[in-house]
Amino acid sequence: MERSKIDRINELARKARSGQALTEEEVSERDSLRREYIESVKASLTGQLDNTWLVDEKGNKTPLKRRDGSR
Repeated sequence: MERSKIDRINELARKARSGQALTEEEVSERDSLRREYIESVKASLTGQLDNTWLVDEKGNKTPLKRRDGSR
């Protein structure tokens, strides 16, 4: 996610915390940016876990398996 979008999320959060009411447009923008941020974090974590291997005491490597059985 681009730094400018994260900065905008933080700007809207500061405005809301300071007691200023957000407009309907700002609320919609904030929600959209938050969803995009969460999806970005999920994708990053999924990528890391997809490249994670478990090594047993004998040195055998096994890829980390998903709970749903895929991979």
